[in-house]
Amino acid sequence: MKAIEIYVSEIGNTGNGCGSGADREVLRIRTIVEALTNEGKNVLRYGLIENPEVFARNKEVSEIVLKNGPDALPITVVDGEIVKIGTYPSNLDLATWSGMTQDELVLMLMKAKMSNRSFCGGDCC
Repeated sequence: MKAIEIYVSEIGNTGNGCGSGADREVLRIRTIVEALTNEGKNVLRYGLIENPEVFARNKEVSEIVLKNGPDALPITVVDGEIVKIGTYPSNLDLATWSGMTQDELVLMLMKAKMSNRSFCGGDCC
């Protein structure tokens, strides 16, 4: 299993998930990261606002943010290698890096949703 780190501008609350496309993308990542973590996968999400020291420790991520500003975020690092800049990883990316098939990821998310009715923030998802 690979170590996945997602560096974002801020982790913050995305509300109920019924907002803009950008809010839905943040909600998608938050939901998948939470489900993967609950399954014992090594996935971490760091916010520039909440975790500036983690950004400072990762020289490559820090240089990209200093050079391009926070618009370079999100940045995804897998096993110490930057694999995505400026966009979130797809569900397939996260499944593959976590040693799962996309079908297994979908089943895991369905299981998580069934065990937590407020899983995606409401019934609009």
